[in-house]
Amino acid sequence: MKILVTGGLGFIGSHTVVELQNEGFEVVIIDNLSNSSIEVLDGIEAITRKRPLFEKMDLRDKPKVQEFFKKHPDVEGVIHFAASKAVGESVEKPLLYYENNLGVLVYLLQELTQKNKANFIFSSSCTVYGQADTLPITEDAPVKPAESPYGNTKQIGEEIIRDTCAISPQLAAIALRYFNPIGAHPTVELGELPLGVPQNLVPFITQTGVGLREQLSVFGDDYPTEDGTCIRDYIHVVDVAKAHVVALQRLLQGKNESNYEVFNLGTGKGSSVLEVIHSFERVSGEKLNYQVVDRRPGDVIQAYADTTKANEVLGWKAASTLDDSMKSAWDWELKVRR
Repeated sequence: MKILVTGGLGFIGSHTVVELQNEGFEVVIIDNLSNSSIEVLDGIEAITRKRPLFEKMDLRDKPKVQEFFKKHPDVEGVIHFAASKAVGESVEKPLLYYENNLGVLVYLLQELTQKNKANFIFSSSCTVYGQADTLPITEDAPVKPAESPYGNTKQIGEEIIRDTCAISPQLAAIALRYFNPIGAHPTVELGELPLGVPQNLVPFITQTGVGLREQLSVFGDDYPTEDGTCIRDYIHVVDVAKAHVVALQRLLQGKNESNYEVFNLGTGKGSSVLEVIHSFERVSGEKLNYQVVDRRPGDVIQAYADTTKANEVLGWKAASTLDDSMKSAWDWELKVRR
């Protein structure tokens, strides 16, 4: 069974390709390599002993998207990761984000709605909730006005899919709202390799630990939390990848209750910035050089998932602990810097 994974050489995409191949799916990857590396294919092959099909393509080129689906009429499912994802950059370049994240989504859905049956998994985000009124956050929590164009593309993306499903009975879709994916594959063949200065906490921690960054900034320690730092739900990337396979199989087996469903992907536990730092120090044996600085505008105080729906309806549960995730992230950093 052939599955298209867009952005399949990225952090979450590549781990998902591994899990798909482990389950016997034939995978085709589309990636424009704007925020990834062709060497990731070697990592996937090293783990699974199989090299997925790969096409370098910019999905903003609509004729090429059309051409791809003519060439691969047997694609039975699409897992869509390809998107720009830096919050700060989205504020500076909103039109790039709207074109890249929404235009591409429209082109893919236009092709899928022409098929007799199509299955679509969307890479969404907990950013759609903003600062939720109650914790933990359920899928029924109100979607708040987005804090950035990036967050807005996830909200609008979900709306586009929902509206398309409403008039397209042949299309079945699931939006997976991840909280904070971290870590690396246990083989250390794949991991998070941000280009330039990391936008996320964990790669900044590991790069500081290995000496690539001089110091980690902790943005504020006066929040209304136990230790004063912001709280997030950090989930191992392999757990996230496995959830995509479970969601895809749900659609392929016709177990979905409607043709558009939404699930949170998290551990159900919040960890503060300082707890993540202490976890890193515990598993690495390294003392981290960090300094508390002023708060950063737009940071949500606390966000962690209610995972009941994913656990009971989807039949998936996160397996790894924070220490597991930090240990794999550190092992990956050490390998990359050798």
